[in-house]
This record gives sequence, structure tokens and C-alpha cells, in this order.
Amino acid sequence: MTKDPFVAHRSLLFTVAYEMLGSSADAEDVLQESWLRWADVDRAQVRDPRAYLVRTVTRQALNRLRTLSRSREEYVGEWLPEPLLTSPDVADDVELAENVSIAMLTVLETLGPTERAVFVLREVFEMPYGEIAEAVGKSAAAVRQIARRARDHVAARRPRVPVSRSEQQAVVERFLAALRTGQLQELLDVMAPDVVLIADGGGLAAAAPAPIHGAALVAKMLARPDRVVSAVWLNGAPAGRIEIDGRVAAVSLVVEDGKVVRIHAIANPRKLSRLDEPAELTR
Repeated sequence: MTKDPFVAHRSLLFTVAYEMLGSSADAEDVLQESWLRWADVDRAQVRDPRAYLVRTVTRQALNRLRTLSRSREEYVGEWLPEPLLTSPDVADDVELAENVSIAMLTVLETLGPTERAVFVLREVFEMPYGEIAEAVGKSAAAVRQIARRARDHVAARRPRVPVSRSEQQAVVERFLAALRTGQLQELLDVMAPDVVLIADGGGLAAAAPAPIHGAALVAKMLARPDRVVSAVWLNGAPAGRIEIDGRVAAVSLVVEDGKVVRIHAIANPRKLSRLDEPAELTR
């Protein structure tokens, strides 16, 4: 029996929804809603199932994103995307790995819902403007303008210097080794002077309520030896998993010029359910 197109493209559809929402739980809900709609479709009328399904998922994700806007405004402390455990193979697709990174998803959070959808579909999945227009309910000309604004917005906020996979991994390993020892100087050596730590506890775990700026303050907060630190791959990049007194946090790093310039620490337990099961992300 031929595999159903929804099943065949499920990893792609999940990736689209996750890129738009930054949450695997919300992405799974969107896929469930999209599946119910797909089940009622006359398949004989669908010329391109992949494109049709991407449009369907995009519309459902847009609806979900608009309803989430208020709850995220009321979120306790800093909001960060939900980290996903991935295999190192995801990093082989450099563009995909960059676009599903915690750093990029954090930047995408500053876009409006339609801008985010257009950026994701065009820049990540390279969909034609006409198909994007149909998915978001705009004209192709309007979509081109939205895409240009979104690109400029993201370019002004994304990491300035691309880092090779080997350099990223080396710096992350140094950082995790410093965390294991809890030595203040080792942490200072691996961080840029103007490093920023952003922590997400969601009101359910201890976390700084606002970003912490500067290597001295960040190192002082992190320099404690009573933790278990392990290396993992999150969102297509080397990262860390930290356990303190049975509590877990995921740590994703932005690296520039051989130093850590930004630390994203996710401690909200509701966002850590996918740390033991690898997610399949694809384009």
C-alpha cells in the first residue's frame, strides 16, 4: 500500500510548524488539526500533496500563533523556544541547522505572525511566492514586500559571524568543561566580556527574570560545582544538558570569534519533554 502523503511528509510538516511556533507541543497540535482536515479532502483533486499539506499546516500554525500571542505576552520572565534533541546529522544541512537553532527561533519570535510564516516558507523551505501567498492569504506582490522586511529584520538580529561546526563544537566543549569544574576563571576565559545570559523558567523553575549582561555576572551565577553536565545535540547544534538536584535545564550557546556571546538556558519543565527522544527535522 502506498504511504499516505501526510505520513510521508510528516517530518517536513512538523518542522514547518515548529519553525513557526517554537514549541513541539503546539506543533504537534497543529499537525493533528491538519490531519483531520486532510482526512476530509478529496485526494483526487490535490495535484501536489506536499504543497497542499504545507499550506494547510501553515494556515493552522498561523491561527495557533495568533492565539498564543497574548499568553506569551503574559509569560513569567523571558520566553525561549522549546529545545529539541536532534542527531548530529541535522547539522549536515547547514541552512536547516541555522534556521532551527534556538538563537534563530528567538529572533523569529520578534516577527509578527504573517512575517514569520512568510520568512519561514521562503527562506527556510524556499517555497515560491505564489504558494506562500495562497498559504497566508495575501497577494504575491504583498508577500514579496513582507519577505523583504522580514529578511532585513532577521539580518539585523541574527548572529553576526557564521561559525563552523568544528569551532562551535570546540567552544561548547570548553564551556561545558568549565561548568563541570565550576571554576570562575575557566568560565571567564571561554566567554566574551559582553556575554548575555537569557534564562527561561516560566515561573516553574528558578531563573533570572531578565537577561544578565557581562562575563563577571554571568560567570558568578554559573560557577558552582554541584551539577551534572552532559553534551547533547539540540536543534542541530552542540549544546548542554545540566542537572542540579534532580532539576534539568538545556543550554544552547551562540559563539563568535571563539567565545560564547549568548547563553540560552531553558529550565521550564514543560519545555523539556523532548530531551530524551530525538526529533526528526527536515526540509
